[in-house]
Amino acid sequence: MEPDDVVRLRLQHQRLREPFAPTAEGALKILLAVQSQEFAYARWTLGQRSPGSTAAAVEQAVSDGTILRTHILRPTWHFVHRDDLRWLLALSAPRLHQGNAGMYRRAGLDAVEGAKSNRVLAGAVAGGAHKTREQLAEALRAAGLAAEGLGLAYRIMYAEAGGVLVSGIPVRSAGGALKQTYALFDERVPAAPAGLTDRRAALAELVRRYFTSRGPATDRDCADWSGLTLADVRAGLQHVRASTPGTLETLRIGGVDFHVGPEAAVLAAAGGPPRIDLIQCYDEYVMGYSASRHYLGGEAPFAPVAGEPAHLVLRDGRLSGVWRHRFVRGRCELDIRLHSRTDPEADPGINQAVASYGSFLGLEAVRVA
Repeated sequence: MEPDDVVRLRLQHQRLREPFAPTAEGALKILLAVQSQEFAYARWTLGQRSPGSTAAAVEQAVSDGTILRTHILRPTWHFVHRDDLRWLLALSAPRLHQGNAGMYRRAGLDAVEGAKSNRVLAGAVAGGAHKTREQLAEALRAAGLAAEGLGLAYRIMYAEAGGVLVSGIPVRSAGGALKQTYALFDERVPAAPAGLTDRRAALAELVRRYFTSRGPATDRDCADWSGLTLADVRAGLQHVRASTPGTLETLRIGGVDFHVGPEAAVLAAAGGPPRIDLIQCYDEYVMGYSASRHYLGGEAPFAPVAGEPAHLVLRDGRLSGVWRHRFVRGRCELDIRLHSRTDPEADPGINQAVASYGSFLGLEAVRVA
């Protein structure tokens, strides 16, 4: 398999090419978890994989609790479908607590303090009383617990990892931006499917979903993405092969084993004008890989010069520039900068990408210098 084939397969499996997902929630179910560090751009991660989706629809799914936003995996902010969060958190939580142990100590947060703050936070949001970070701080402060800086940040993250807090219904700030709130985990997250309460089965499910949505990829890619150990990923691979033969295939590329779903044999033909994608810098097309991220080309994630855009322009799946948006007088202005200043073939693709982004936002979108 040639490098271009790897790129094209990843674009297809990530639903950046046909077959697209029918809805934003459908895209999330396919990808399992989507990094959502920057909420405004993370909406687009789901939208561009489900043409016809809108920013408003993604926001509504977050409000409804179909899409939940929480700290999980490495850990950082992720969107996770409510049907997947309970079993995925059960897999992830021990590694989250292990990875945060040093910061817990700095924040003075041990098991006893964690249990105290969990009780306070659970009580504050019980009964659908969703609260902002500032309101949670007030509740902690009233109970005599640390409520600012590291103490606040890691008490909230401790509660997320402990299955106490999860995202609630967002509220709009005075400037119109959506602001995260927190809800009681058990009021927003259903029971895990019966087949995924066993850790071995859950490992296999994570591995299967990862490689069928991001393959071809390596076991190291999966371990780094999930925050699990390499041994866990390999155990998951073994269980997938034993329980559902043919679900995954292994390809030898450049002396390295890559895993992918069996549909890898069906590869769309190359050709036509360049296809331009505007993806956020935390998109799964970037963050889904570590050991094999070099197939993206260039430097990724892109390290911007001060004042330059940080999000990524792809030309047929390869890094070719940077972009960002800003909202001015009711329209969206896109600052798009290609690494090559002489690429007229890319102009139609850029125009289409700008139009798609505007359609998703429900605003006029224009490219500005």
